[in-house]
Amino acid sequence: MEKEGPSEKSAQEKRAERLQQLKKLHKLRMEARTHNHQAVVAEDAKNKLPTNWESSKKRAEWILNDEKAREEAKQRGEDYDRTKLLHVTALDAERIERKKKKKNPDQGFSDFESATVRQYQRLVKNLPPKDMEHYEEQKQKYGDAFYAGPNTIIHGLHEDRPQAIDNMVKDLEQQINKRNKYSRKRNRNEDADIDYINEKNAKFNKKLERFYGEHTAEIKQNLERGTAV
Repeated sequence: MEKEGPSEKSAQEKRAERLQQLKKLHKLRMEARTHNHQAVVAEDAKNKLPTNWESSKKRAEWILNDEKAREEAKQRGEDYDRTKLLHVTALDAERIERKKKKKNPDQGFSDFESATVRQYQRLVKNLPPKDMEHYEEQKQKYGDAFYAGPNTIIHGLHEDRPQAIDNMVKDLEQQINKRNKYSRKRNRNEDADIDYINEKNAKFNKKLERFYGEHTAEIKQNLERGTAV
């Protein structure tokens, strides 16, 4: 039996090393192709999301973390709002205040559309999720549809729970009570003479009295006494 020479053995080892390197390069190429495909799919999905998706997601995560921290502070017997303010510097407080004024300036009533948008934003801020576990389950279940955008069809996905309906009714009742509290009340003098036939006539008579009362006071007194000529 003939033994392999040094040159033949060296050639086989080199061939094996080359094959090993080719397999390694092929594996790296397939991994790069997979990562590239995943990146392209993720970028395409991101481009199809609504423009405010990132901000909505960050706000939802901030609400979850804030509620969790509030619950932990409650268990420790601490005042969460006061504790949180202790970690806010004067510069941060001033920056937050400027941002609030710039973001939501009180410009008064401009049109019904802007008033509706402001009302919606105010209601959303006042209605945080009550059941955080159910909130997380819904977010995992619906995925991208959870943060619905203009092109998302959510009909039939969500089912209103009795607790959510009760929360909505409670919020509506609070709105009604607040509206009644700040409604304008017209004070009436029960002892004053009734010289009008309706609300519009009463306003007209007040205008007449304001502009011509001092000039017609004597005529009015004569008419009441019956001594007018």
